[in-house]
Amino acid sequence: MKKAALVSAGLGLAGLAALLAWRGPPLPPGADETIARVRAAPLAGVVTGTSGFTRSGGVHIWYESIPPTVEEKGVVLLSSSLGVGSLFWPPSFIRELSTAGYRVVRYDHRGTGASSWMPGWSRKQPYSLIDMGHDVVAVLDALRIERAHLIGLSLGGFVVQEVSIAYPERVRSLTLMSTSADPTDSSMPGPRAWSLIRSAAVGLPLLRYRLLGGETNLVKELIAGLVAQGGDEPIDVEEWTRIVLYDLRERNGFNVRALLQHQVAVSVTRSRYPLLGEVTAPTLVIHGTADPFLPIEHGHRLAAAIPSASGLWLEGTGHPFPYPHMTGVMKAIMSHLGAAA
Repeated sequence: MKKAALVSAGLGLAGLAALLAWRGPPLPPGADETIARVRAAPLAGVVTGTSGFTRSGGVHIWYESIPPTVEEKGVVLLSSSLGVGSLFWPPSFIRELSTAGYRVVRYDHRGTGASSWMPGWSRKQPYSLIDMGHDVVAVLDALRIERAHLIGLSLGGFVVQEVSIAYPERVRSLTLMSTSADPTDSSMPGPRAWSLIRSAAVGLPLLRYRLLGGETNLVKELIAGLVAQGGDEPIDVEEWTRIVLYDLRERNGFNVRALLQHQVAVSVTRSRYPLLGEVTAPTLVIHGTADPFLPIEHGHRLAAAIPSASGLWLEGTGHPFPYPHMTGVMKAIMSHLGAAA
């Protein structure tokens, strides 16, 4: 037994050494120099709008309101994915909305970023997606915004659906990306095993950066992930380095407990399918045909459940955002926002 344990430990160490040596996708040229330069300089340019906190049922929610660069057409509120703080919306995505005349409001879900990390949370006393929808309305109230275009990604899509159900008068339009009305519905396809294995194979080399730790490696983890996703937009290493460093230094970085909290919030919330038939806000559903986490059938059924919805189906696209072909996606979003306004 002792010999077997030693052999097992040796194999484990060998596997860890192999993982740490596995380079994964190459970083953009000059990435190391750029990261080092940004690390040595004062951080600026990450939060540029008007930021603050509001209370939602005793929970502190952080928000930022970014003004448009031209005459204002309306307000777009962004609701991010599971466990992810609002700083990680692609800056190019925000800029395109801003230059088109939209004030962009982003906020941190409870459990992430600068919002309350919910130290008293437990499985016996969880919060729900309905509670997270109230967080959105608390942000709109704090900024005195009567109606907004709501854009939700994955978990954020669940949340803004809840807003459209409970507060229809606050919603000018919905854009629902890579999401579902009930991811726990047993009649719908679940995560696809082979696709998940392929996604894990792509993401495994990134784990080495997490294991090595430190600011530089955590920046490289994010940059390498963007490289692995592919896409038609160049990766701004300097911009993303500032975002990761700001998140680490000012917000304590990623809160792994938020993943569990958000998953439980999904599981304790009733299905939205019976309620979406009453939604009147113009709705655009965007979904990749190769999404391994929420298969395309979720997108199709979601679009069918909302009378005003239209669908944009991205051939061969998975779950990560930004999508590989953002030019076409942004054109569809802008057209949708303009028509709703």
